[in-house]
Amino acid sequence: MKSVALAVALDLRIADAILHHGGAATLSQILAEIGISQCNLPGLRRLMRVLTVAGTFDDGQEAVYKLTSASRLLTNNDGEGPANLSPMVNHVLQSFRDSVLSMGLTAWFRHDDDQPGPGPGPFVLFFGETMWEMAERDQAVNASVNDAMVAESRFLMRMVLEECSEIFHGIDSLVDVGGGVGGAASAIASAFPSLKCSVLDLPHVVAKATSGSNVQFVAGDMFESIPPANAVFLKCILHDWNDDECIKILNNCKQAIPSRDAGGKVIIIDHRYCGWI
Repeated sequence: MKSVALAVALDLRIADAILHHGGAATLSQILAEIGISQCNLPGLRRLMRVLTVAGTFDDGQEAVYKLTSASRLLTNNDGEGPANLSPMVNHVLQSFRDSVLSMGLTAWFRHDDDQPGPGPGPFVLFFGETMWEMAERDQAVNASVNDAMVAESRFLMRMVLEECSEIFHGIDSLVDVGGGVGGAASAIASAFPSLKCSVLDLPHVVAKATSGSNVQFVAGDMFESIPPANAVFLKCILHDWNDDECIKILNNCKQAIPSRDAGGKVIIIDHRYCGWI
């Protein structure tokens, strides 16, 4: 990831953008200097986070990014200061630049379809379809996604059940929306045997789920409807979709559960949040 991030930064001439502002620039200044759409500001922030962790740039107060001794070697300084090693680094990073990830990220940063809000992600721009669409037609991709989600659930749910188990108290039925082959739901059902758990996911996903467990599987689409339950569980779901799509999911969640006064819950576990609404 560090090498891919560096290859993208070289393509976007981020070091030159910072140099143009005297060696220290905010995200907005970098964005304007390299000429990419304002909607890509969050993506640029994540890219710069990787590069500061790698030591390529330095981040000061109020998200001001500064050149380091390393990144000064990547600037076109017209003979003033240290030599410009960008061509050499470009050569070394060529294999990363030719990778799907690097090409997808660079194209995404430069993509501007003049539409309000965020456009298609790097994956869609490169492959022409989402990962979920690819998984539906490619069994190898589907298996890879399912295995990855099970591994994540085993890692994450152990901590959730140890530190946030109270969010599951007071409910007798739960549907895990987009729950894959049931990794999270199985962990919840094991910790709370009296809790009736089910998993909603696309037909090609639940077709691979192991039968005979204490978790029921329902083939469906969370954008159309969600089976009724006392609580809806969303683990690492909402960050995959834009605001309008998240609103559609949450509206379907509201239709699936009783009112809050009657004990209905939408339980959200995501990268920076663990709780219920």
